Amino acid sequence: MTTRKVTMLNGDGIGPEVMDATRKILEAAKAPLEFENAEIGAEASARFGTNLPDSTVDAVQKSGLAMKGPTATGIGSGQQSANVALRKRLDLYASLRPVRSVPGVKTRYENVDLVVVRENTEDLYAGLEHIVVPGVVESLKIITEKASSRICRFAFEYAKKHGRKKVSAVHKANIMKLSDGLFLDCFRKASRDFPDIEAEEVIVDNLCMQLVRNPEKYDVMVMENLYGDIVSDLCAGLVGGLGVVPGANIGATTAVFEAVHGTAPDIAGKGLANPTALLLSSVMMLDFLDLTPQARRIEKALDTVFREGKVKTKDLGGSANTSEFTRAIIDAMV
Repeated sequence: MTTRKVTMLNGDGIGPEVMDATRKILEAAKAPLEFENAEIGAEASARFGTNLPDSTVDAVQKSGLAMKGPTATGIGSGQQSANVALRKRLDLYASLRPVRSVPGVKTRYENVDLVVVRENTEDLYAGLEHIVVPGVVESLKIITEKASSRICRFAFEYAKKHGRKKVSAVHKANIMKLSDGLFLDCFRKASRDFPDIEAEEVIVDNLCMQLVRNPEKYDVMVMENLYGDIVSDLCAGLVGGLGVVPGANIGATTAVFEAVHGTAPDIAGKGLANPTALLLSSVMMLDFLDLTPQARRIEKALDTVFREGKVKTKDLGGSANTSEFTRAIIDAMV
């Protein structure tokens, strides 16, 4: 079996701890992976003067595969987000966020099984802002046929590969008739090549209301960048929060699998972090590499630990530390 190299980007805060736990579990599952480290985030800034050194981008480009911990992002000032910069530099155009109910994690909802597909390269996140006059700032929303077409096609191809039945285009074309109208046109064209998959269109505010009332109405949802950022976190809230959902940013030649939660500086270095989000992202990575036996082995072990409920980290109402939780998953593997 061919061994794949994976670039590991620890990130900030609890990033190194959840990465270490995930790596131990991947090794216990005998996944044919070789790990290398590269720096990103605050530590990289201190050493290189940038939160995303060229050497890190080069390493990820060369391996074509990375796992990434959370990175801190300044609000209103400071350097550009390392997350956004990495996506732009590597053209990771598709953000993929599967959201499903976790056994043993109590929420208001049961049997949630959704996938958010978010366009990653444009929209308001292009960061094109300027001051018109003092006190007035203009931000430009960029929507292109190229980016819209490829993300819509990605969503339908994902649905087909994973046996999904419906793809919903999320938009605000009733107000932004040109920009969101273009996105919808691209969605309609893409849907014609997938006649066996239902295609529907839903306005973003209505979607948010429907998700909290009846999330089982939806399957795969595809949307522009800003809507995707908001809706993906809303969906995570349906199943217990960002600590129990995986994420990936995927391009034509490179894929980065990441923890989608924050850096949790209040517990960093204390051994209390929950590695579930990054671990589930690693399961996504194994599936991406067609390492199905290892993916299912980890997934089943995690489900077993959650279902039994004897070993839980503090964020989920338990008392286990990171090491104890990691050991429980390794022990549950068969």
